[in-house]
Amino acid sequence: MSAIGIFDSGYGGLTILDGIRHLMPEYDYIYYGDNARAPYGTRSFDVVYEYTLEAVQKLFRMGCPLVILGCNTASAKALRTIQQHDLPRLAPDRRVLGVIRPTAEVVGSITHSRHVGILATEGTIRSESYTLEIHKLFPDIVVTGLACPMWVPLVENGEYDKPAADYFIRERIETLLHSDPLIDTIILGCTHYPLLINKIRKYCPPTVEIMTQGGYIASSLKDYLARHPEMDARLGRGGTVQYFTSESPERFRENASIFLSTKIQVNKEPPLTPQKPPLTPPKEGDSIRMEMEK
Repeated sequence: MSAIGIFDSGYGGLTILDGIRHLMPEYDYIYYGDNARAPYGTRSFDVVYEYTLEAVQKLFRMGCPLVILGCNTASAKALRTIQQHDLPRLAPDRRVLGVIRPTAEVVGSITHSRHVGILATEGTIRSESYTLEIHKLFPDIVVTGLACPMWVPLVENGEYDKPAADYFIRERIETLLHSDPLIDTIILGCTHYPLLINKIRKYCPPTVEIMTQGGYIASSLKDYLARHPEMDARLGRGGTVQYFTSESPERFRENASIFLSTKIQVNKEPPLTPQKPPLTPPKEGDSIRMEMEK
């Protein structure tokens, strides 16, 4: 039996892992963080695609038949090409899923004003991934996105609950709501942002719903496995979790404590066996499709 792989460029994907494990604790999981090359949010489409494909291949080699890109930037810039071009060539019996489509699927039942805001990294906002996915499902919803370049550093430097964070959080929320005062739902389109939730709520009107992703991704994954019993049968159910990082295991262990309530054992990533060069990477103007497969 094999594990479910979860990948992120850094630590934020731990919030996705936590949500999935809360709903499905019986499965085995492998988490891989490419911390040595984080953050991905400001990198080009080509670079994010290259790094993400490498990470997916690592998890495949660790025995994961199913990989979740627990990273909005990777989902926005790499998922479509990996699903459509690389999997048929490299691993036709494996699957790679993202985090944007499952979030978009539920927003229509949450917003009443039909005006939704997206707070995310620069890369995710520039890709317009959320706008594209939401409009495929709910073309009547008005979507306004805003990049928050300081929010990930605040989290990863342990400043997320300090007074210095208030300015950067208040300024971004005020800017977003000034752009569209009718927004009644805000999607936190980065897996780091749930750690800022208390300050985000502090500066949002009480009538604005804040959407974090962990629970929605977990529900979508559970539904996916119910609809794909052939994949579900390949997954181990020992309740184990292994953690790998491309950087220092000691540093990962220390920083992961920000996201997890328990101490963990972390391993250095295994080397990647050279492969044939990937197919044509996505370009920044590509139409991107991110979804939990139907």
